[in-house]
Amino acid sequence: MTDTKKEIWRTVKFVLFSISAGLIQTVSFTLFEEVLHLEHWVSYLVALILSVLWNFTLNRKFTFHSAANVPIAMLKVAGFYLVFTPLSTWWTAVLTGPSVGWNEYLVLVLTMLINFVTEYLFSRFVVFGNSIDTDKQSQQSKEN
Repeated sequence: MTDTKKEIWRTVKFVLFSISAGLIQTVSFTLFEEVLHLEHWVSYLVALILSVLWNFTLNRKFTFHSAANVPIAMLKVAGFYLVFTPLSTWWTAVLTGPSVGWNEYLVLVLTMLINFVTEYLFSRFVVFGNSIDTDKQSQQSKEN
């Protein structure tokens, strides 16, 4: 497979796994918001953490085929979210608050889109950039 095709396929997989993570985030957010009646920012934060763990696990193994040290890769992702989470929690609170009053689901979708683009770029070039296709499966297919 050519490098271009490989990158396109890698991007498609990232999109599909991100959609599944988005579903996890949306369902858990709705459960926390509508059933448990948690504070909006708490619902968002817990749902985000669940989706990040899901997305990281699948993308590390199936999208980037990385044999990178998991704790170090996870620390890099944590670094990304140390910036993204406070910012997105803040703009979620502002945009859904009484002075602006946007619908919380609209804000969630917009935030998820911003997260998708920035997380892909960060994962591709920072978290897994030097370790793409280094897992056992990738090494075996290179040998064949």
